[in-house]
Amino acid sequence: MPENQNWLPLFPLNTVLFPDGILPLKVFETRYIDMVRDCMKREAPFGVVLIKSGQEVGAIAEPETVGCLAHITDWDAPQLGVLLLRTQGGARFRILETRSSGQHLEARVEMLETIPSVLAKQHLSCADTLKIVIHDISTKGHAEQGANFENPFPATLQFNDAGWVANRWSEILPIPLKARQKLLELGDPQSRLTIIHQYLQQHHII
Repeated sequence: MPENQNWLPLFPLNTVLFPDGILPLKVFETRYIDMVRDCMKREAPFGVVLIKSGQEVGAIAEPETVGCLAHITDWDAPQLGVLLLRTQGGARFRILETRSSGQHLEARVEMLETIPSVLAKQHLSCADTLKIVIHDISTKGHAEQGANFENPFPATLQFNDAGWVANRWSEILPIPLKARQKLLELGDPQSRLTIIHQYLQQHHII
């Protein structure tokens, strides 16, 4: 972290990370390897933000204003100049101001409140179907890959939490990145899950 501890290093990507979500990353650009190593040294997260304009590689991209902290849970260096990370989403944040430090972005952010929300009865089918999907993906993965299978879901399953259920559906549904971003920006977990529930009904998934 820079001298001002309020500045968060950012990793703009063509993906949306949700709280508790699992995000594997292959890092090979020198600027991001340096950033990640600094985060590991300090045991600190970095911020994952969806790219609003620009590319992942090359010039600094313009990020969306709401992102999610990424905590490094595991890493490997299979070859010189390459880091393989396994990260897990933490709290959401809103960018107040950005600046470039070397070749990567930093932001002054405000953390967004995490609202605990018990799953409502009308959304039980969302949780029940998600439970089946996670079980099927995990079973198939273990059968095909054995010990090499990396579970794309967090170890702790929270099917009674509306926000957790909504976040997992937001990750796996075939929806545009902009739609995922809008879901991430919604502060009320019940609102997020209501939208998901409507989508699942319209597409005859539940």
